[in-house]
Amino acid sequence: MKYALVIPDGAADEPQDSLGGKTPLQAANLPNMDVVASGGIVGQANHVPDSMPSGSDVGTMSLFGYDPLEFHTGRAPLEAAAQGIELGLLDWAVRCNVVELADGKMKSFTAEQIASDLAKSLLELLQKEVAASGQWQFVPGVSYRNLLIYRGKEGEVAPFDATTETTPPHDITDQAYEPSLPKGTGSGILKDLMSLSQKLFPGLEANAKLAEETGTLANSVWLWGQGSRPKLIPFDEKYGVEGAVITAVDLLRGIGRLIGWDVVEVPGATGYLDTDYTAKGKYAIDTLESGKDFVVVHVEASDEASHEGNVQAKIDAFESIDQHIVGPLHEYLKDQGDYRLLICPDHPTFLRTKTHSHGFVPFSVCGTGIDADSQSTYDEVSAEGGSVKLAAGYELMDLIFKKL
Repeated sequence: MKYALVIPDGAADEPQDSLGGKTPLQAANLPNMDVVASGGIVGQANHVPDSMPSGSDVGTMSLFGYDPLEFHTGRAPLEAAAQGIELGLLDWAVRCNVVELADGKMKSFTAEQIASDLAKSLLELLQKEVAASGQWQFVPGVSYRNLLIYRGKEGEVAPFDATTETTPPHDITDQAYEPSLPKGTGSGILKDLMSLSQKLFPGLEANAKLAEETGTLANSVWLWGQGSRPKLIPFDEKYGVEGAVITAVDLLRGIGRLIGWDVVEVPGATGYLDTDYTAKGKYAIDTLESGKDFVVVHVEASDEASHEGNVQAKIDAFESIDQHIVGPLHEYLKDQGDYRLLICPDHPTFLRTKTHSHGFVPFSVCGTGIDADSQSTYDEVSAEGGSVKLAAGYELMDLIFKKL
């Protein structure tokens, strides 16, 4: 049996006036996703418990079959794992965005998709200031997505605990940022580092030059998503299949590595609207052809479109996923014998708010041993009338691998 999961990140949304009351999924032309829906089951799953912040770290952990209330320790440790950074029992990881603040607001949580080399140069300025302690390390990643690592020492009090509160910067786009600054244990450390970055960053020549040319100034880090090392059961022990993940987003790479999956690197996969959908579809097929039982294809573009409030970009992302990933992957699977294909996002991301939200998302699964229900399209409204509604979204993997 071959299995595949396609994740259109942040797909679930609200009806849009600009689309005549349809959601972006309803408005998009999705013939291949509709084939999955009409030939299988359409339903709803809730991947983010109400008591936890909505984000891909929580939602994806649930989507991969792990109860986030039991296993989630924070977002940053997952991204550390993606970069091959080993966290000890006393260590902490913190997510470090390079952002643009203006007029007291979060103007851009990506500093307009800052180039990786410029972000690295900015973090090197900060690293020089913290190097003396020997315990703090800024680790460059891709574009605005970076990390801060704390190495704990025996007998020390941890810098953070359960009272430490931080806010994802993408949740406050175009909003005043001061109310969302860190709170609780260790918040002073984080705020001091953020203030330090605001003093240092504008003085970097390459940064100032780019600001003159584009009007965008990367002028701060934003620290959030802190956590210690999680303990996750290997996926093959849990479900009896070997998996691989295709993604351009570090936190999904990290979860994949922590549960024993291969991480498949795809040329042209950017984690943005310009990602190479065709390459992702091809590499998914190649991964299954190479002997893997299960491949996950994650696409961030739909989520990024929502963060930008760009309805047409979200529709375009869906149609590209449908044409270049779902269609070819489904055709391949049907030729291999027994298979199951699942489509499901991790959480809703509303164009109206430009941020992640709690709530149910639509899923559809077809393949061997799955009897079709009465729904024929893949979208939020169809899912509401579907045959399965999972309040605990992590149970979806049990259904796919064990019970359907």
